[in-house]
Amino acid sequence: MQNYLTTTCMCDHDNPWLLELAEEIVNGAIAPVEKAHRIFSYVRDRVRFSIAYSRSTATQTMKRGYGDCLSKTNAQVALLRSMDIPARFRRVKVESVTLHHLVADFLYKQMPPTASHFWPECFLDDRWISCEAFFDKPLYDGMLKRGLITKDQVPTIEWDGKSDLIILKAWITEQLGPISSPEDAIKLLKVSEEGMPPLWVEKIIAPIFYPLNLRYSDKIRQLSRSN
Repeated sequence: MQNYLTTTCMCDHDNPWLLELAEEIVNGAIAPVEKAHRIFSYVRDRVRFSIAYSRSTATQTMKRGYGDCLSKTNAQVALLRSMDIPARFRRVKVESVTLHHLVADFLYKQMPPTASHFWPECFLDDRWISCEAFFDKPLYDGMLKRGLITKDQVPTIEWDGKSDLIILKAWITEQLGPISSPEDAIKLLKVSEEGMPPLWVEKIIAPIFYPLNLRYSDKIRQLSRSN
């Protein structure tokens, strides 16, 4: 279980800024399930979904305010671990069509039919519980409004702290098991199979392209605010 409480370079839950943020998020909560629920809600809506630098630390992701499935999961895991709640990464393969209209068209066309997807699991009441915060509420509402997903496919993005919440369940093609650190997750990703750019390319495009890519998901968020 200690593996799921460990600090790593990317899962930097010993960062003073991140620790202070975690304390603010759970302020007043006593029970671990309440702390986990507050962290889930904060990450879900304060960290918008968008393609992001895959090797970001949890602190960098929280300060940036957006992230993809791995970086959002890493941020949530780090915050959970900072509260002494064991947390880990669950890896699966999903159909890449789930990202259509959420990323730039030329990037989507580079993706293989299936790609790795991650979500967090936390250990509460002597069992592992999935608590995926992938879609923020404005994005979810906008996707429903535009018809990109249906209620049958994603019935809810609310988590009760007791039941598993798996957002992309309808598109899962393969279960690949739990992982203890984001570094291990990165090692398992194969550039040729995942549609990921090589590290040196990602370092060049990340500062310019990834912030611009936010406009694709933000257009859908705007639908949730329109009549």
